[in-house]
Amino acid sequence: MAGNTEGRALLPDPRLSVDVRNPDFPLMAPRIEAQRQRATPLIGVDDPEHARQRRMSIPGFGIRRINALRPEIEKIADTLIDNMTAQGSSADLVADFALPLPSKAICLLLGIPYEDHDYFAERSRHVLSSSGEEQAAQAQQAFGEILQYLYDLIGEREADPRDGLLDELITQRLLEGAVDRNELAMIATVLLVSGHETTANMIGISVLTLLEHPEQLAELRADPALLPGAVDELFRFTSIGDTLPRVATEDIEVGGQLIKAGEGVIVSNMLMNRDPSAFENPDQLDIRRAAGRHVAFGFGIHQCIGQNLARAEMEIALNRLFSRLPNLRLAIPASEVRGKPAFVLQGVEELPVTW
Repeated sequence: MAGNTEGRALLPDPRLSVDVRNPDFPLMAPRIEAQRQRATPLIGVDDPEHARQRRMSIPGFGIRRINALRPEIEKIADTLIDNMTAQGSSADLVADFALPLPSKAICLLLGIPYEDHDYFAERSRHVLSSSGEEQAAQAQQAFGEILQYLYDLIGEREADPRDGLLDELITQRLLEGAVDRNELAMIATVLLVSGHETTANMIGISVLTLLEHPEQLAELRADPALLPGAVDELFRFTSIGDTLPRVATEDIEVGGQLIKAGEGVIVSNMLMNRDPSAFENPDQLDIRRAAGRHVAFGFGIHQCIGQNLARAEMEIALNRLFSRLPNLRLAIPASEVRGKPAFVLQGVEELPVTW
């Protein structure tokens, strides 16, 4: 479904299921096949199970909490830039900045040992960046390793609680019997993996996009107040998580078409975000556009709960990079920048830059 109107009608419809255990669920990558035997919390379950898990998790991603974290995220960004500049006048912006920033930030939010962020960052990339048959097994192994680590950590924190969302869920939910350790470890794994890889891809591809639109970047540098709107426009313009697969559990009529029970449905948020009936000149980047109605985070009950954190990380990353490195530019032609393979989050494999 390509239309913004049709997509907004379908995504909240309870007759569309995200449950990959349904044998009719459309597979977009081999790694999904291995997930059929277990329900992935939040992103792979329907209400009422989804609603219960979301109520547990979403307070940890509220605007007030994320705003309180902003100074720490800014310190992370500045430290990464300090490390880059100390090593010379060029770097791979993906490896040296875009990947570690959200990795460290999500560990900070969840209360996971900071020194383990490299362990999670590497495995999270495998989970969300595997497209082929062989990589699917690697993705499952990486997911299992993160899950086991968090299961063990939850056991330790039951006896020795600390600060962070994970500890709050232990004291407020696990110890009260509202969730068991297996489910809590699964929820924490989903939050951790999603918090690593998605924003890392967004930072890399957004820097590339702005460098390829120098007039837009100049406007942004001249007026930093444009940054929040520019971030939303970049989310709309890039739409890195393009496909939202569902399966119909009942007949649904939308846009004059009949979707029959048992049929797979692929909703493209990229096409929704490029629909000219919703956005004027949608294929043009316009940082002054009122792009707040984009669906890069999804739409309906499964809308991404981490969007406040993602926006904060993006605003901080772009602000610190372009203010501290005023001569930041690509070190290779844009045509030589390698993109991610199909059926994964869109982004760039590496981004050689100089300043």
